[in-house]
Amino acid sequence: MNEQAKCGLFTREGAQVPLQGVEVTGELLGGHARVRVTQRYRNDEKRPVEALYTFPLPSDATLSAFSMTCAGRRVAGVVKEREAAFRAYDDAITEGHGAALLDQERANVFTAQVGNLLPGEETRVEVEFLQTLTAEEGSVRWMLPTLVAPRYIPGAVHGDRTGHGSAAPTTRVPDADRITPPTGAVDYGLRMDLLIDVGRDVVVESPSHRITVAKDGTRTRVNLRRDSLLKDFAGDEVALDRDVVLTMRNANPDVMLTPVVTHRKAEGPGTFALTVVPDLLNLATTPPRQEVVFVVDTSGSMDGDSLPQAQAALRLCLRHLREGDRFNVIAFENSFRSFSAQTVPFTQRTLEQADAWVAGLKAYGGTELLEPMVTAMKAAPDGVVVLLTDGQVGNEEEILNAVLAARGAGRVFSFGIGTNVSDALLRDLARRTDGAVEFIHPGERIDEKVVAQFSRALAPRVTDLEVRFDGVEASELAPSTLPPLVDGTPWTLFGRYAQAGTGSVTLKGKSGREPFSLTVRLELPAQSDRPVVEKLWAAERIRGWMDAGLVGRRAEAMKERIVRLAIEHQLATPYTSFVVVEERQGERRASGTPETRVVPVNAPAGWSMFNQTARDVDDEVPEGGLAQEQARVMKRRVSKPMPAPGAAPSRSRGGAVPPPPPGMSAPAPAPARDLGPEPTTGASFQADFADGAGAVGGRAAPMERREQESVKKEKGGLFDRLMSAAKPSKAVARGPESAPELERAQGKAEVFYEQEESQPLSVAEGSIPTEDVGGLLGRQLANGLWAGAGEGPEPVRQARATARVLLVLLREGITSSHPLHGAQVKKAVDALLALASQLGQAPDVAELALGVAWLVAAGPRTRGRIEQAAKPLPGLDGRLGDTAALRQHLETLATR
Repeated sequence: MNEQAKCGLFTREGAQVPLQGVEVTGELLGGHARVRVTQRYRNDEKRPVEALYTFPLPSDATLSAFSMTCAGRRVAGVVKEREAAFRAYDDAITEGHGAALLDQERANVFTAQVGNLLPGEETRVEVEFLQTLTAEEGSVRWMLPTLVAPRYIPGAVHGDRTGHGSAAPTTRVPDADRITPPTGAVDYGLRMDLLIDVGRDVVVESPSHRITVAKDGTRTRVNLRRDSLLKDFAGDEVALDRDVVLTMRNANPDVMLTPVVTHRKAEGPGTFALTVVPDLLNLATTPPRQEVVFVVDTSGSMDGDSLPQAQAALRLCLRHLREGDRFNVIAFENSFRSFSAQTVPFTQRTLEQADAWVAGLKAYGGTELLEPMVTAMKAAPDGVVVLLTDGQVGNEEEILNAVLAARGAGRVFSFGIGTNVSDALLRDLARRTDGAVEFIHPGERIDEKVVAQFSRALAPRVTDLEVRFDGVEASELAPSTLPPLVDGTPWTLFGRYAQAGTGSVTLKGKSGREPFSLTVRLELPAQSDRPVVEKLWAAERIRGWMDAGLVGRRAEAMKERIVRLAIEHQLATPYTSFVVVEERQGERRASGTPETRVVPVNAPAGWSMFNQTARDVDDEVPEGGLAQEQARVMKRRVSKPMPAPGAAPSRSRGGAVPPPPPGMSAPAPAPARDLGPEPTTGASFQADFADGAGAVGGRAAPMERREQESVKKEKGGLFDRLMSAAKPSKAVARGPESAPELERAQGKAEVFYEQEESQPLSVAEGSIPTEDVGGLLGRQLANGLWAGAGEGPEPVRQARATARVLLVLLREGITSSHPLHGAQVKKAVDALLALASQLGQAPDVAELALGVAWLVAAGPRTRGRIEQAAKPLPGLDGRLGDTAALRQHLETLATR
């Protein structure tokens, strides 16, 4: 091996691995993206070689084309049944021709084999894929993964190798050797050139990379810019070590959304895609009682900014719950532990205890996701499970099947944090449970995105959907099982039609106990040229068949059906592959068997495990399927910089493969420790949880004083200036614990609720910092109000304090329709309405409370309820319809 060269894999003569670079080009149009990923190979050896490269694509992408260009000649690939494609590739290589094969390993992991690369010759392999783009609140997000990261591989080593990965097959991940490419420092980089055209000017930004944006009317061209502080790639190449993320914003949220898109040739059936964005905000249903379990990743990779932001997000999410809801929090790494042995009612007491427990979480260990997810789903089989993780796991199918088996009607809302998270698993969990998934990339705030998505988890929805067509006929709908309509979330239905015509489609369902109906006009033309729609329909149809879970002869029949449809529409699936053969003559025809060169991939950006000093942790690696570099992450230890993977050549077409590396088995979760019956005081929870120890096994995570103080507001903070100097009551009844334990628990939890003495805030103050907004909302009580001081009974004090907070939030543009904090504002409005009857002896406070509630309420029905409650108050007479007069009146009342 050439020790001076930079790349991670070399031939015996010291030649560089043949991948020279990756180029991404394409168009992001109104309804979809069409993207081409080109891999450039060059063989600098003296004999023909075969390159093998494992790379990712978006898990929701539809592969639509595959081609190879050699010696200036482009040859298009075709889709065949997977084994037939391999045989065609193997025969071509054996006969000396050029060939390339594209296999799908997972929904987001692919392997390209490029055989008989000739000495000194460049070969370009192009993969084209399609994606549906939808706009939410005027914003479109597009993401392209760039590497297959190391992942946690549980189970004992078992089975024969069929790939060249760094991990061996295990009992729980039988294809581990096909999804774990070797990791090393590499010289090839990424270029990107995208054209964005949605018919109107947009603002394009990237939280992941520096970009260059060029405008030409409504068309925008985006290129990546090399970071001068990083590796010196040629031109504008960047490292393939993180996802490329683009966001496109438009002031009009409907601009990028085309309701109906069709494709139909002169003969044959047509295909349509219907998209609606339901407005369900004003549905007059009483919010049902929720049962929510939060599952948060506390593995070592969450260390740094990720865990504190996740903790802040959890604090705000808890405040979206309503009294009467039930909840629990589970933290996991190698093992897991819970806030409680079972879900507990949401009260002020349990809210404070959960705040303290969450603040005590520490980041360490690995990513054993199976048991905590199953435990969460069993705890809330018909509720909501919220997962926050930054991990890559290999046993996605095992986790998905176990969660679905434990599920009743429960929904999973997942948040993938950072680069190279297991996005295929998170998307499948969302799709199969009618939930949702959100990805949070470096540079984006975790707390903001989690709170916004959690608001949607509790948002109005329409279930038990049925679809009826009038005036037109449609068939072969996809998805076959209609997902629910969720307020403000795009909903898409694909289908086929035999005859052109104009009619309508009606969606009927239930929102809680109330019936729901929505009718949309539908025009199906005789001819339309949008072939993308047909491929997207076929891909969605196949996805539904793959989810059917059939066994026996029906499973075989379904597989044949999938293969037929995939070949007809030229789509890569787990059962079909793209293959391309370049027939060669004369000197260009190779002889002999080419040696295989496995292309290494970068370590993910920010994964410090690849370059750390030794830590005082045991060096032993237990038996299992986890590669050595992954085992180091699980133990939070790397004794020296990771060496480049070995360079021994091997064959990918049935020849010898490398021996399995050492691995690591997944530790079993610790047994549960039952809390017993629900306590009648806060002390019993605090004594158990204040140190971070959970009711379910695992090691305790001490909550240190410096962490407590980081949660506490600085003296003179916004909330303290807004409220009076007196502290609110924090009395906690004593339980059966010993006095020292109780004092210790109370001392650790108390810091969350301390308020420094200061002067009240004038409602006329100017803009407030974002962190102060979060601090204000983080002090909302379980009943939806804010604690207050001053004169009067507790309902009066809380109503006065809540009105003042809402008035300050209103000055920041935060109302009940706010995408991030609207749910908490609506909760406060409902609480003030419920409290109004108790304010008869304090009319000024009643006017202040109901007046502010009217200003921040977005829905006409809610405002109607407020107007009804305000009729006995002469001070609001005639002002509720005059916003300016009402604001002036409330400013005066708030300063009294």
